[in-house]
Amino acid sequence: MSYDLMVFEPTAAPKDRAQFMQWYAKQTEWSEEHSYQDHAVASEALQAWFKEIAELFPPMNGPLAFKYDEDADDSKVTDYSIGRHVIYSGFSWRIAEEAYPKMRELAIKHHVGFFDVSATNGEILFPTQRVTTTESRSIEPIKRAKPWWKFW
Repeated sequence: MSYDLMVFEPTAAPKDRAQFMQWYAKQTEWSEEHSYQDHAVASEALQAWFKEIAELFPPMNGPLAFKYDEDADDSKVTDYSIGRHVIYSGFSWRIAEEAYPKMRELAIKHHVGFFDVSATNGEILFPTQRVTTTESRSIEPIKRAKPWWKFW
């Protein structure tokens, strides 16, 4: 079992939680006609997010795959499944507390959505435009739930 998180292209996903969960189920059928190991199939924003996260949590497969050798630390190697509108990340449980905040932080930075797959009723975030003089962007929560391991 892995600790699973997902980022997504916000223009492709419904904002209603029930509809989002149906959309998520469809996305994770992995029925698109391409390899799910190459980030080039994803949107520009998802590609930018992936390039940055891959520096911290290198992919197991694909063009940016981790290079295994005797001296390499492979504790952060992550299994990614990359679709046109989603990047699904399967982390080792021992790095879950590090992976969650970094993945969320980079989702905000790159203006992509974020979904905590492993949590019951997990957090779903969408980027939104705020009408201000600087036209800043932020992330708007749909439903925020504590990760299951933070039970206190």
